[in-house]
Amino acid sequence: MTILDWSAIAAWAIAAIISVEVSRDLYHVLAHVWPPLTRLHTWHHRVFRPDLTPNSALIYRQAQWYNDVPESCVMMAFSAAFWGLAWSLTPEVAWGCSAGVLYSLVFLLSAMARGMGWAWAHELTDVTHLPGPFQTPPSRWWVNRPYHWRHHFENQNAYFCSTLTIVDQLMGTALSLKGKTIAVTGASGTLGQALLRQLKAQDAKVLALTSREQPINLDGQDIPSQRWQVGQEAALADTLAKVDILIINHGINVHGDRSPDAIEQSYQVNAFSAWRLMEAFLETVDGDRDRVRKELWVNTSEAEVNPAFSPLYELSKRTLGDLVTLRRLDSPCIIRKLILGPFKSNLNPIGVMDSDRVAAKIVKRAQGDVRNIIVTINPMTWVLHPLKELSVSLYFRWLTRTSPVGEICANQDISPES
Repeated sequence: MTILDWSAIAAWAIAAIISVEVSRDLYHVLAHVWPPLTRLHTWHHRVFRPDLTPNSALIYRQAQWYNDVPESCVMMAFSAAFWGLAWSLTPEVAWGCSAGVLYSLVFLLSAMARGMGWAWAHELTDVTHLPGPFQTPPSRWWVNRPYHWRHHFENQNAYFCSTLTIVDQLMGTALSLKGKTIAVTGASGTLGQALLRQLKAQDAKVLALTSREQPINLDGQDIPSQRWQVGQEAALADTLAKVDILIINHGINVHGDRSPDAIEQSYQVNAFSAWRLMEAFLETVDGDRDRVRKELWVNTSEAEVNPAFSPLYELSKRTLGDLVTLRRLDSPCIIRKLILGPFKSNLNPIGVMDSDRVAAKIVKRAQGDVRNIIVTINPMTWVLHPLKELSVSLYFRWLTRTSPVGEICANQDISPES
């Protein structure tokens, strides 16, 4: 066989495994909407407590026979059908699809072993349901325990995937906003109000954080608001403890002003105030539930990588972008960047994008679990920002490290109280 033949075999093998996983997740979705399957799948949701310990060893075993074994049989049937399709197209290399059949067979035998009550089978083959503290936030591409926990105890009509998160990303069920408390800074601004409208449409509980005294009114209705000022971020600590998602969206644009006051104001509002809010919010992440539910969204702007024709806006936003990239390395929860192009607002009256459409795209892409949400008309941003984010992240990872407070103080010869 040639290298090309082996490449084709490997391609069929990978495609078979991915297709089997997709069929598994679609079966899971169907089990939540089609009553005959729902009656079987309900057994699975009866099994676990919030700490992922089983309610009953008997119910756990029964759930394997009622839910996991039928699910594995569907995977087997689909893998065999996929193999048949491959055989009709490329019979010489189609045997690579046997990987999908073997993959499905492993799941079937594992489910049967769990149904028989063999403890080793639970520990080795049911990893998304193992108890214990969560060490990381929900994963982006692979289903880890925090990701799957949300399906059981946050929203059973989201987070359907079992191994890969492809189906959830495409369906917009990789993040549920329903019932979550979401606070937005810059809430009196054009984008702030557009975000509040979009979030309310997703049944989120919105909270407007604004520096203005007037209440925030959306479509003739006042919404919950709290007044705050730049430099007083610590005063929001009690509020942030009750917030599931904080969207840092406030900012200032001094345009062509380059005075010392303009420099001070740009950095204080656009960079340092946002950083202080980030830290105040991250300090509220306490325990597994917070690690899973809490998120931080930061509007850094495409000024991170492109000119905004306002030098101080660019400089301060680039600083904020780098601080977010650095903080992501040790964050206890998910941090998303909003990399937005020129939308029409009070800060940018010549913007060309509509703020409501921008907000709608932000929410939709967040529901697809996009971590760097780019909304712009500039195609260069789609190329430059991923490269910049990757290179800067690696640079920070290689040349920095996390230090306990005591070690920092010792290195700098200062006391924690100073």
